[in-house]
Amino acid sequence: MDRKELLTSPVRDLRINAKTTLAELMDQFGESGGFTSAKLHTAMTILRKMFSEQNTTFLSFPADIISTGTRGVINDLVRKGFIDVIITTNGTLDHDIARTYMKYYSGTFDYSDRELRNLGINRLGNVFVPDESYGEIIEAQVQPFLEKAYSTKKEWGGAEIIREFGLKMNNPDSILYNAAKNNVPVYVPGMTDGSFGSQLWSFYEQHHDFRINLLQDEHELSDIVFEAKKTGALMLGGGISKHHTIWWNQFRDGLDYAVYVTTAQEYDGSLSGAKLEEAISWKKVREDAEFVNVYGDITALLPLLVGPLL
Repeated sequence: MDRKELLTSPVRDLRINAKTTLAELMDQFGESGGFTSAKLHTAMTILRKMFSEQNTTFLSFPADIISTGTRGVINDLVRKGFIDVIITTNGTLDHDIARTYMKYYSGTFDYSDRELRNLGINRLGNVFVPDESYGEIIEAQVQPFLEKAYSTKKEWGGAEIIREFGLKMNNPDSILYNAAKNNVPVYVPGMTDGSFGSQLWSFYEQHHDFRINLLQDEHELSDIVFEAKKTGALMLGGGISKHHTIWWNQFRDGLDYAVYVTTAQEYDGSLSGAKLEEAISWKKVREDAEFVNVYGDITALLPLLVGPLL
């Protein structure tokens, strides 16, 4: 490109007030020049294409954000049909179940954890989770469900049993319920890592012929990927959720669209810190894909990013 081609989009000042809508703000971000504001606008533009085209859209995210109000934003994405596949961690099951039946509370990062322990309160960042709002309620809900599922058949796929549990919850505040209702499979490759997983183990200890077939999940993912005309992914945070998403998409030569929101940095070589550019070398993102890396806290950025699209 020559000099003239590079100097086509002048930076414009933001003009906002109490009446400025999210859509108007995001449009202005597109002309703001830098830094994360411009990336947010690019991300929204990519998501608009992903959501509107005939595209198989993956959503990946870690569990911690489901302990916050961000759960409601993800729920709306699922409920309104923007998402085709969810890949997440076991804690998402835990927090979605727990918050459907009990309450979590706003807390603080710097309260004495020794005192919280004595009070029967668990701290998740600056979210307070009472003992009765986590393990106890999850066990009370999951064990009777597993007894009923076991009486139907002895072996279940991971996404299959999550779908059945979601339907059982029958609550529109639940991500699992809305995913089940909208035929959005929820895949949890690390399914034993958390309270829901411990309930599976506990049930297995009493019924050694009970099976969760995670390879059935992989078979289903292979069908989804190989049959997709295009694929896109909104990846919130890294870890196993992000990797499983890009891992499966390498088998179709990579994602066509990708938006990655993270606080991780690439200096340590971690998957969470790896930019989407690195995924091109692994054929997990296509060379001609539309993609962007956005740095920041998902709980603050996601409502800005998808609000104008909802």
